[in-house]
Amino acid sequence: MTAAPAFDALDRPPHLLLVDDDDRIRELLKRYLTQAGARVSAAGDAAGARKLLESMDFDLLILDVMMPVEDGFSLAESVRRTSKVPIVLLTARGLAEDRIRGLSIGADDYVPKPFEPAELALRINAILRRTIANRGEAPELVKFGPFSFNTARGELSREGALVRLTEAEVALLRVLAARPGDVVSREELAKRTGAGLERSVDVQVTRLRRKTEADPRAPIYLQTVRGVGYKLAAD
Repeated sequence: MTAAPAFDALDRPPHLLLVDDDDRIRELLKRYLTQAGARVSAAGDAAGARKLLESMDFDLLILDVMMPVEDGFSLAESVRRTSKVPIVLLTARGLAEDRIRGLSIGADDYVPKPFEPAELALRINAILRRTIANRGEAPELVKFGPFSFNTARGELSREGALVRLTEAEVALLRVLAARPGDVVSREELAKRTGAGLERSVDVQVTRLRRKTEADPRAPIYLQTVRGVGYKLAAD
């Protein structure tokens, strides 16, 4: 097994919650992440995770998707209603629609099994760094023209009326709304939304423009930065 990289994003050991119904994987990851310098609490199911969440604060959650009774998607969605704690989803299902679903409900990363524990540790550290860098900067409500997008709920409204969005469109808008006015590359959008291909990002942007632009061929809000990517021109 590859040596565990040290966590250095925080000035203290990060407190991680690991939730996986596979005892072997749970114990292996707990031991590995502890050796890397993290404080790790673990649970075998969503019910156990909820009890820990009620009594302790965590810097990041690692949730297995395929769990009995309540899966990781449901738990992540429930947590995201009241908390912005970073969430990493683990799953043996690497389908694009699963990645999109996970990211659209607010997960920060999606790691398909099997994976190298060292890669997971590096992803966690990167997320913690980004969280610290963006703390207090990402708005919960982003407005552009007559539209308002609630980044926590993933809801877009036009003058108070909800606009129906697909999960892929929510994932795309979440990434752009987190950095209003900044250009986000097509490559980054493809990775963070689970689209897989940059061409898929272009398709989702086109569809979202049909719902937000008076003239999708001359967009005001979802702007193209030629040769780079897209940006959301927020108020």
